Amino acid sequence: MTHAWVRRSAARRAEAVAVLLPVLVMLVIGLWGLDRGGMWRDEAVTFQVARRSVPQIWHLLHSVDVVHGLYYLLMHAVLAPHPGEVALRLPSVCGAAAAAGFVAALGVRLCRPRVGLWAGLLYAVTPMTGHFAQEGRSYALVAAGAAGATLLLVRAARSARPGPWCAYGATVAVTCLLHEMALLLLLAHAGTLVLARVPARVWRAWITAAAAVGLVLLPLVLVSQGQSAQVAWLSRPGLGSVKRLLGLFTGPARLVTVPYLALVVLALRPPRTRPGTFSLQAVALPLVTVPPAVLLAVSRWWPLYDERYVLYALAGAPLLAAAGAERLAARLPRLLPHAALSGVLAVTLVFAVQLPLLRRDRVPDRRPDNLAAVSAVAHRELRPGDPVLFLPSIARRSALAYPKAFRGIRDIALSVPAPASGTLYGREADPGELRRRLDRLDRVWLVAAPFATAPAWYPGSATERAKLAVVDEQFVPREEVVRRGVTLRLYVRRPTYTPVIPTARPRPERPSAGRGGPGALGSPPGPRR
Repeated sequence: MTHAWVRRSAARRAEAVAVLLPVLVMLVIGLWGLDRGGMWRDEAVTFQVARRSVPQIWHLLHSVDVVHGLYYLLMHAVLAPHPGEVALRLPSVCGAAAAAGFVAALGVRLCRPRVGLWAGLLYAVTPMTGHFAQEGRSYALVAAGAAGATLLLVRAARSARPGPWCAYGATVAVTCLLHEMALLLLLAHAGTLVLARVPARVWRAWITAAAAVGLVLLPLVLVSQGQSAQVAWLSRPGLGSVKRLLGLFTGPARLVTVPYLALVVLALRPPRTRPGTFSLQAVALPLVTVPPAVLLAVSRWWPLYDERYVLYALAGAPLLAAAGAERLAARLPRLLPHAALSGVLAVTLVFAVQLPLLRRDRVPDRRPDNLAAVSAVAHRELRPGDPVLFLPSIARRSALAYPKAFRGIRDIALSVPAPASGTLYGREADPGELRRRLDRLDRVWLVAAPFATAPAWYPGSATERAKLAVVDEQFVPREEVVRRGVTLRLYVRRPTYTPVIPTARPRPERPSAGRGGPGALGSPPGPRR
């Protein structure tokens, strides 16, 4: 009795260490350099929306970003005590740490403690995990929910009580409410049930839970269909997208990718188990393959794929690699007398190889833009009372994220501020009103996104076209400051005796620009998001 109790106690300690150590490692990696000194555009949207009142957030969701509604409400509560960049990213750090713990727990439950330890640590040191652990967006939390739901599926399938299935369904529903692309998790879990050859009783319980999730999400899906223009910038994926995702899941360094894939291949042959028994392969393989494969296939006709939308599928990759390492250790017991420690050292080597990438990822310029740098330029150049024209309206995001740098300026085009208008960037005046406002000015600052200063850019909005036309016709540039992500240009009114001379490269389908207009000194076109 005493010896059995000691063995059980030692086993519980080993399981606890296998789960807690990856959590702690992920917390350290996530907290390292968390305040990198600047938000990029997507984080800025989270920051400015989450600081609105709950009615204002609800008003916004009727027209845009309904897929992030639950996340915005969560961040509203998080940022209420002390808004800042650390608080903005802290939930993602916690989500990544929880996901690492769930991955380790799956390895412990489906195999043994050292497999869970290896899988959890490998998940924690993967650069893709570290990147989204420091993003003020929902993706790390979605990954945690998906990994937790997978663990609950394994537990519920072994129980005859309805409680575990209720917990499973609730977790999947909350995860999908954080981002609706997590619905593909249900397809992965269906694949797991097929591979595990579960009895009809388990299928009935799972179908009931999945149907309940579908009913909960139906309003979100219906409303989000009306907002599909938000993902119109996505393109059809090709073979390059598959290769890139493979590198992100395993790590971009070939020194890591080749052994990683070899271990995954070694793990692919499933063990012989009784029907209804969950093997690690039956859980991990559908998780890592089904959501990306389905989204990539659908996106060939209806572009919806982005690698961050399938971050939660990454959890299956380290589980397979750890299972392969376990088979290798079983075949080479003499060469690996201390297998658990050898695996930890191997993961440490993986971390060392990828450390430069993790370090570079903490530099603000690694993101598409840095709105803190934009606001610093604005703070240096603009003075209270200066008239400012944002081109296009999304260029206003720097002022919404860092309002102190723009305090006291006159936003010429703005008619209704963003929070009151139920939009991300505010409602602007109609072209006639905008022209009347600009007619009264002798000078105006243009804060423009890079693509907006390119001659080839032709906006679909009449107000944006009016901005271009009036500035081209009535003003000439006096000063210009160009930084990554923004162009600040001071325009002064054109002397009345100066004729309006058409530029050599007129914009299509609109009046030709005067010399010195936004197209004359522009930078190359940027992405249209």
